[in-house]
Amino acid sequence: MSTQATKVIEQLYGVTITEISTLPSYIDQNFLVVDKEGTKHVLKIMNSEESKRTTLLEVQTLAMSFLRQHEVPAQTAVPTTTGQLMSMEEIDCGHGVQTYCVRLLTYIPGKTIQRSQVTMQDLYHVGKLAATVDKTLQQMVSPNLDVLLKYDTLWSLLNIPLLEGYLSVMDGDPLQEVVKAVIEQYKSHVQPKIISFQKGIIHGDLNDQNIIVIPIDTGHHEVSGILDFSLLVNGCYVFELAITIMYLMLENPSPLDVGGAVLAGWESIMQLNDDERDSLFLLVLGRLCQSLVYGRHNVKKYPDNKSYILTTAKSGSRLLVKLWELGKKEVERKWFSDARTFLVSK
Repeated sequence: MSTQATKVIEQLYGVTITEISTLPSYIDQNFLVVDKEGTKHVLKIMNSEESKRTTLLEVQTLAMSFLRQHEVPAQTAVPTTTGQLMSMEEIDCGHGVQTYCVRLLTYIPGKTIQRSQVTMQDLYHVGKLAATVDKTLQQMVSPNLDVLLKYDTLWSLLNIPLLEGYLSVMDGDPLQEVVKAVIEQYKSHVQPKIISFQKGIIHGDLNDQNIIVIPIDTGHHEVSGILDFSLLVNGCYVFELAITIMYLMLENPSPLDVGGAVLAGWESIMQLNDDERDSLFLLVLGRLCQSLVYGRHNVKKYPDNKSYILTTAKSGSRLLVKLWELGKKEVERKWFSDARTFLVSK
């Protein structure tokens, strides 16, 4: 595959590649490439299913450039020799020739936040940046934005009830009962409130592998880049916050401290309303359940990528049990009091 990838880059971008290596990805193909000048880029070949959604991909690519123009550190696409930001190419990846969306993206220096020892101050800034991303996207203009309204994905937090159709992958695991209970509470407690949630375009997947950080002075980090806009959607802002909190809790040695710091950063830009505040805990749990259930489901579809797909599984299972046992009232009390303390100290 790397030989084909090299050929595609040379044809589309007129660049001579001297080094190429694979990068982790959920279901796409990603390559780190170095040209003869020593410049690094990332070649992203979307999976064949999502490659069919060309208008959606164009809007996602536009959002990346739009954020970068507004000084948000997003990864962006490099134009081909003919000025295109994405190209549809016929490639044989071992399953016969199929059409794939190909983009050459800027390389972001740093490490994923998952692999970095971040401080609570860093997490405050991530929360602030997550809200800034969504607030900035409010200004984006394109005749194709309605495609984001129609884009429906299993991963949307609107679709927590759809987890029920996949629960058999948890058969025999005591966690299945917790997941069922989260779905029931979501249906009774969160669904009726969605009508009052603030809505707009959200990144939709600010997970711990899509946020790149670099160390700065005194042990802190700053975000050098945001990756992967493939779940960009017209959704609810509180979903973005819940997703960010959930993934940042996963590898943190003090997971319960994460929510307050991220929440404080978020609310320094966008305030939650009462219904959003009251739903945050179950939304965090909902995304955790999605990650655990769909992870197990996708391993059956993509067995070669098992270790990456199940990244959430180990720490995620522990975290779900811990949050569930503590309960909504206790966890929210901590998050909201921590956030108030954070905002007072600013």
